[in-house]
Amino acid sequence: MKYRTISAADAVSAVKSGDRVFLQTAAATPQRLIDALVERADTLRNIEIISLHTEGEAAYVRPEYRDSFRLNALFVGKNVRSAVQEGLADAIPIFLSDVPALFYRNVLPLDVAFVHVSPPDRHGFCSLGVSVDAARAAVHTARYVIAQVNPNMPRTHGEGLLHASTIDAMVDVDDPLPETPRHELTDIEQKIGRHIASIVEDGATLQMGIGAIPDATLAALTHHRNLGIHSEMFSDGVVDLVEKGVITGKYKSTHNGIIVASFLVGTRKLYDFVDDNPLVEMFGSDYVNDTREIRKNPKVTAINSAIEIDMSGQVCADSIGQRHFSGVGGQMDFIRGAALSPDGKPIVALPSVTRRGESRIVPMLKPGAGVVTTRAHVQYVVTEYGIVNLHGKNMRQRAEALASIAHPDFREDICRAAHDLYGGFRKVCM
Repeated sequence: MKYRTISAADAVSAVKSGDRVFLQTAAATPQRLIDALVERADTLRNIEIISLHTEGEAAYVRPEYRDSFRLNALFVGKNVRSAVQEGLADAIPIFLSDVPALFYRNVLPLDVAFVHVSPPDRHGFCSLGVSVDAARAAVHTARYVIAQVNPNMPRTHGEGLLHASTIDAMVDVDDPLPETPRHELTDIEQKIGRHIASIVEDGATLQMGIGAIPDATLAALTHHRNLGIHSEMFSDGVVDLVEKGVITGKYKSTHNGIIVASFLVGTRKLYDFVDDNPLVEMFGSDYVNDTREIRKNPKVTAINSAIEIDMSGQVCADSIGQRHFSGVGGQMDFIRGAALSPDGKPIVALPSVTRRGESRIVPMLKPGAGVVTTRAHVQYVVTEYGIVNLHGKNMRQRAEALASIAHPDFREDICRAAHDLYGGFRKVCM
């Protein structure tokens, strides 16, 4: 299909002062449109930018643009973290499953959506490619849709298709997608990955994010059989397991044999793998992260990370004390979904200490720390020192269990704090 394009500068001229503008997520960040918008900073005032995690430079959060743009982040990534911590941008705590409803229900009605799509096919349909998550809701509800059209954007199956006639302005680009290389795994991360793999059952449906621990876990699953994927996102490690015949989705109850995700982050190998591949289907996060959908699959094993966990099991995953670090994301969606799945396993995994040598398992969270996953929802906790299951344990038992997988230098501190608060026999301190 032939389609008409205009320059990025002409396309973003539709943005007016006071507008609310959505930016597509992660590897689909529409950087050319963002650059063109920032070029107009002198002519714009009070633009509210809405986004989840984005890649590349986020120039709109620079102090010199504070009168022109204000970010309202649904997830805080590295490129905007300092701005949020310094009060130059804001953050909204919200489950990833709830984000599309912000647009559909006019809680945050959108004036303009910036998206990044594949070229139209012969029927006129573009694909949102590697980011359907909240982008699908954004293009369906925004008053005006601007798309950068890129032949390097994979055409993905699922619900990410939109007809060119629904796009108000199209801008041709030919840019490589941002790539996130694999992590060089440390001994600690590999130990954690092996611990997690030891409790993953054959036939399980996996959810995992991006990072060293998910990579380490996937690398340790090469001898498993008939695993499935229903995850808000996945990366290159999944491709390896598909090629080895480990991931088949044979026992999934929904989308049998299909890998289901909401967005993707990885290398070109991943993007080429999903391009026009019917094995992978992309959906909005209101579907992928819906607890009712997650729980339908068998043995859902949800692998999530934490910044800090206290001796009662409260998980802080979005802040370091009062300093906002990331976001609520999909952790609670999948922790609860896995708990409700037949033979499911919700897992929180973390190294026992920070890079500064501070314990991540603590008697009490830092003042102001956000509790992303409550102690009533937490079950399996994994560090390099082992695995504990807190489900059904009382407060004293939880403290003893968590102390047993804390770094040895900090176990007695946890036990003493637990003894002072709860009393009882300090088993792991003897």
